[in-house]
Amino acid sequence: MRPLKQKVSITLDQDLLEILKAQAEERDRSLSQYINLILKAYLKQQNKEQIQ
Repeated sequence: MRPLKQKVSITLDQDLLEILKAQAEERDRSLSQYINLILKAYLKQQNKEQIQ
């Protein structure tokens, strides 16, 4: 079963949003999927750094 998802509203800088949209499109992902991937990777990396 897929994890439940929850909608949130955030405000991003225009230049950041344009970069994220372009990169998501290059990777054939929706903006939401791409932001989720980035955040998961960031949190995974942060967790590794805390352990060391």
